[in-house]
Amino acid sequence: MWVVAYPLILGHLSFTVQTFVDRLFLTWYSPAAVAGAVTGLFAVWSLIALFSGTGEYLTTFVAQYHGAGRTERIGPAIWQGVYFSLAAGVVIAVLSPLAGPFFDLARHAPDLRAHEVDYARVLMLGAFPVVLMATLTSFFAGRGQTRAVLHVNLLVTLVNVVLDWLWIFGKGGFPRAGVVGAAGATVVSQAVGAAVYMLLITRPAFRRTYRTLAGWRPEPPLLARLVRFGLPTGLQYSLEVFAFAIFMLIVGRIGTTELAASGIAFNLNMIVFMPMVGLAVAVSSIVGRNLGAERPDIAERAVHSALSMSLAYMSLCGVLYVLGAGPLLAPYAAGADPAVFVEVEAVATVLLRFVAVYSIFDMMNLVYAAGLRGAGDTVYPLVLTVALSWALMLAPSFLGCVWLGGGVYVAWTAASAYVGVLGLLMRRRFRAGRWKAMRVIEGAPRTDENMAIGPV
Repeated sequence: MWVVAYPLILGHLSFTVQTFVDRLFLTWYSPAAVAGAVTGLFAVWSLIALFSGTGEYLTTFVAQYHGAGRTERIGPAIWQGVYFSLAAGVVIAVLSPLAGPFFDLARHAPDLRAHEVDYARVLMLGAFPVVLMATLTSFFAGRGQTRAVLHVNLLVTLVNVVLDWLWIFGKGGFPRAGVVGAAGATVVSQAVGAAVYMLLITRPAFRRTYRTLAGWRPEPPLLARLVRFGLPTGLQYSLEVFAFAIFMLIVGRIGTTELAASGIAFNLNMIVFMPMVGLAVAVSSIVGRNLGAERPDIAERAVHSALSMSLAYMSLCGVLYVLGAGPLLAPYAAGADPAVFVEVEAVATVLLRFVAVYSIFDMMNLVYAAGLRGAGDTVYPLVLTVALSWALMLAPSFLGCVWLGGGVYVAWTAASAYVGVLGLLMRRRFRAGRWKAMRVIEGAPRTDENMAIGPV
C-alpha cells in the first residue's frame, strides 16, 4: 500500500500547495478576493467534479484490466476518457454565462459577488484541461506506476505558483488580475499537465503493450460502461461539493468575516486532507487490480492497511489544529490588513477545532468509499452522500443560521455531524462485503475451446 500510495500522496500534496498559495496570495490581495475565490471554486467545482470524477474513475477500469492480464484493453479505455473529457469541457464552457445569475441568488455584497463571478467564469471556460488531466492520471494510477503522477504534479505546481505570483499581483509586466489571474493560472497549469501526460502515454513501449495509439477508436459499449460506473462517482463528488458550495453561501449570509474564516479553515483542512486523497486513489487501484486477479482477500487487507495509516496521520493533524492554530494562521496574517484579519483569525481558530474532530470520520469515509469504488460499488456512496448532506448539514444550517439567526458555529456543528455519520455508514457498507463480487470490466473473450461447447 505504501509503495503505491506515497507518490500519489505527494502528488496530491502538490495540489494542496497550489491551493494554499492561491488562497494565500488572494488573502494578501484582499479579504473579499479570497472569500470570492472560495465560494467561486466550490460552486464551479461542483460542476467540474461531475465530469472529472467520472473520468478519473477510469482508474478502476485500468486496475481491473491490469489485474486480469488484459493490458490491450487499457489504451482503448483511456481514449474513451479523452472523448468524454472533450465533451465535458464543451458543456461546461457553454454554461459559463450562467455564473452571474447563479451568484445573484446568494445576494452577497457587490464586491464579493464580482470576485465570485470572475473566478467561476475563467474556470468554466478552461474546464477541458482540468477534466482531461484528472482522466489521464488513471493510466498510471490504475497500473500502480504512481511516480509518474508525482513528477507531473510537481511540474504543474511549479507552473501554477509562478503564474499565480505574476498574474494575481501584476508582476513581470502582466496586469494586476486578482482572482482572474488565480483562476487563469489554474487552467494553464492543468493544460501543461495534461499535455505531458499525453506525451508519456503515447511512448512506444506503452503503444505496444497497452495499445495507447491503436486503441483510439470510439467504443460506445466501453464508454457506456465508464458512464454507468463512473457517473455515480462523479455525481457524488459534484453533489457533495455543491452541498458545501451552498453551505458556504449560507455562511456568507452571516458575514464576510465568517465566510473568510470558513474559507481559511477549509483551506487548512485541505492541506492535510488532499494527500489522503492520493491514498484513496491507491486504495481503489489496489482493490481493482486484486479483484481483477480474483483476490478479494488481499483487496480487503489493503483497505484496512490504508485506514490504519490515515487515522494515525489525521489524529496527529488534529492535535496540530487544536494546539497550533496560531502558527497555522500566521501565513494568512502576514500579508493581510491587521485590523481586518484579527476578527477573521479569532473565528478561524475555533473552526479549526471542528476540523480536528470531523477529520477522523472524514478519513473513514474516504478510505472505505475508495475500496467500494475500486470494486464498482458506486451508487450507494452517491445516495448516502446526497441524503446526508441535505438532511444533516444544509437543512439544519439554513434553519439555524438564516431563519433563527444562529452564528457560524451552528453551521459548522451541522457540517461536522454530516461528516461523522457519513463515515460510520460507509464503514458499515464496506464490512457487509457485497463489493467482493463486483466488477466493472467485461468478461474475457471466449476461446475456441469454450466456443465449441456452446454459448457461455
